[in-house]
Amino acid sequence: MATSTKKEVYSVWAIPPEDICDRLTKLMTTLGSEFGGPHFEPHMTVVGAIELTPDEALNKLRSACEGVKPFDVTVDRVAAGTFFYQCVYLLVHPTPQIVETNAHCCSHFGYKNSAPYMPHLSLLYGDLTDEEKQKAQERANILDDSLSGLSFQISKLALYKTDTEDKTLKSWEKIAECTLTPN
Repeated sequence: MATSTKKEVYSVWAIPPEDICDRLTKLMTTLGSEFGGPHFEPHMTVVGAIELTPDEALNKLRSACEGVKPFDVTVDRVAAGTFFYQCVYLLVHPTPQIVETNAHCCSHFGYKNSAPYMPHLSLLYGDLTDEEKQKAQERANILDDSLSGLSFQISKLALYKTDTEDKTLKSWEKIAECTLTPN
């Protein structure tokens, strides 16, 4: 295991249930083909990009998952952001449980949020003009008109290798996943 000392960039994602993933993937694929942008899995980032060795990352994921119970997510609305990784997304209502899950996982990973945590599920990554973002937002609401108020439970956290310099996302890969237990 000579590579285990080399640091890579990792993120921790909350993974929606399969039916929601399927629904969001369809929407994301359509938006991606209409507005350009790389393909990525539906997720809500819990811990942003942090450099760790593979062993550290896996151990931290396992220990973080032990203290997290499944939690509910409710979408507020389709929104647009100001940079590539927050182009068009589903803004998620920041319930105490979501905010606590973020704080708990960040402390396990030694990650410091540079801004207040804004839970969201990205639909489209890209550098679009404000006008294009507006069109993409409108298109998302047309393609799936019941996104606002959509609720589901998160019961899986996953560790992804996410080199944020790679805007094609081709190097991004799932490393491990843990299922959250209610007790």
